[in-house]
Amino acid sequence: MTEPTPSRPAAPPVAVGLAAVAVIALSFNLRPAAASVGPVLDELTTALGVGPTVAGVLTTLPVLAFAVFGALAPAVAGRIGPHRLAVLALVGMIVGQGARVLVSDPAAFLLLSLIALAGMATGNVVLPSLIRLHFPRRIGLMTAAYTTSLALGLTAASALTVPLAEGLAGSIDAGWRTGLAVWAIAATAALLPWLLMLRADRAVHRRTSQAPAPVSMRTIAGTRLGWAMAIVFGTQSLQAYVVFGWFAQLYRDAGFDAATAGLLLGVITGVSIPMSILVPILTARLADPRWLLVVLTGCVAVGYAGLLAAPVAGAWVWAVVLGTGLSIFPLVLTLIGLRARTAPTTAALSGFTQSVGYLIAAVGPIGMGVLHDLTGSWDWPLIVLLGLLVPLLVSGLIAARPGTIEDELELRPR
Repeated sequence: MTEPTPSRPAAPPVAVGLAAVAVIALSFNLRPAAASVGPVLDELTTALGVGPTVAGVLTTLPVLAFAVFGALAPAVAGRIGPHRLAVLALVGMIVGQGARVLVSDPAAFLLLSLIALAGMATGNVVLPSLIRLHFPRRIGLMTAAYTTSLALGLTAASALTVPLAEGLAGSIDAGWRTGLAVWAIAATAALLPWLLMLRADRAVHRRTSQAPAPVSMRTIAGTRLGWAMAIVFGTQSLQAYVVFGWFAQLYRDAGFDAATAGLLLGVITGVSIPMSILVPILTARLADPRWLLVVLTGCVAVGYAGLLAAPVAGAWVWAVVLGTGLSIFPLVLTLIGLRARTAPTTAALSGFTQSVGYLIAAVGPIGMGVLHDLTGSWDWPLIVLLGLLVPLLVSGLIAARPGTIEDELELRPR
């Protein structure tokens, strides 16, 4: 089954190769501003002279930025054009990441980090609409490229920040600023293809000025499909944030040393790279991708149940199974591109889905940490995560059902 043929003509006059390079380059930079902080958090907080409270604010900022700035992105894209907005997003990442390593004041560091994260959040929202705009017949393929590049950027920032700091400055204590600054250079490299694509916004303006008004985020908030997308996005993001934030500690509490615990978490994240290639293509080609959602949700359930029953003996198996299941994320990103007919409406759906979804996800790491402290065990957090798979599956089955936001609105009584 092929992806639906769009009703509108081809995308703005930009070379397909240039558009693909631009999408992949921006995708790679959608996580390092946040993911690079964790590996050097101890050195960073010591140098800035701050305690756990400020560190907690710093690690919570990404989710809050995704929610707030993600909600603003569709309206800004409608005013200035999606390509200009992508350029502004990258400029925010460059300025924020480049300047924060030059300051020693905690408030200034947090503010500049917020600027970088605002760029990340904006890029998150605008990319699905740009894929719909430039690759209307290749949404699955380009979403696969997008999510794979995103996963590579996340993995690189997590794994390479410390080695880069040590290699370029001699030690992590002396070089944590250098390790963070490298990712501003990566964002600068991604800016060039987007500068070459700015002219495409003129074509977008000519087309959209003659087209029916796009569906707004407020209208999407009144649809069943919009809320289904937001809930499935939020609940799967909650699961992922808990896994990435707490499972290394879960493994250590089960008896593994720090290196093995990190390796087990690396298996979970590493499995996401090939799955990020496969899942979007499969989602877009299937007439009804609901069975794929059921399979992936089942993998997550098996991973959690396995950790409850045999956290040590089956740890490596559960890591692979859980990593496979967490590829619900690229599935949902693909659905964003498939559940709207036009690029502006895709941007609105993306903004609503991600802003509401990240607010839901923000509860996860904090809630699981509190529950662990109260019970002194990881059993109850795992049981709660199993229970949260129910709303994920129910909302996902609604979101994965063939159809678009426009279809739902057209069926309403006038």
